Amino acid sequence: MGILEIIIIGIGLSMDACCVSISNGMCTNPLKARHALADALFFGSFQGIMPLIGFFAGSLFVGILSKYSFWIVSAIFLILGGKMIYDAATEEDKVECKKMTFRLLLIQAIATSIDALAVGVSFSAMQVNIFMAVCLIAATTFVISFASVYVGHKIGTLLNKKAGIFGGILLLGIAAKVLLDGLLAA
Repeated sequence: MGILEIIIIGIGLSMDACCVSISNGMCTNPLKARHALADALFFGSFQGIMPLIGFFAGSLFVGILSKYSFWIVSAIFLILGGKMIYDAATEEDKVECKKMTFRLLLIQAIATSIDALAVGVSFSAMQVNIFMAVCLIAATTFVISFASVYVGHKIGTLLNKKAGIFGGILLLGIAAKVLLDGLLAA
């Protein structure tokens, strides 16, 4: 597998992180470079670590992961998105989105990178330079997530009070996509 194919896989894997980063950017005010950097580091790192774990675990856990991962990921994003919408809809004058904390970024990064674990398992069955692959996937996700935080912040500034609702809808959309993909694959 060549560099171009791995970069394309990295772009595909980073789309969930992109949406979550947009949501994070919408809810971070004032936005500082350290917020975008933290977001990108979490998502990029986990998108790189998970294929490595999957590669070394091989097919040992593939049955368990493929059977239940979409339920777990869907539930996480359903809860986060629902809470964000509820908080935004019930707040009278000022919407307070979830603050970008270590704990929140950790949960989001794990949830968005579970599919990368499965990719790592598939890499173990192919002739792939795993270290080059994880570096490219991590770098691709880092760049996309970093930019997405700023895009989300700009959108959030334009939407003002509706940013929390829109961010929650994005997370619910991810939950629906993951659930649908998982059910169709089952």
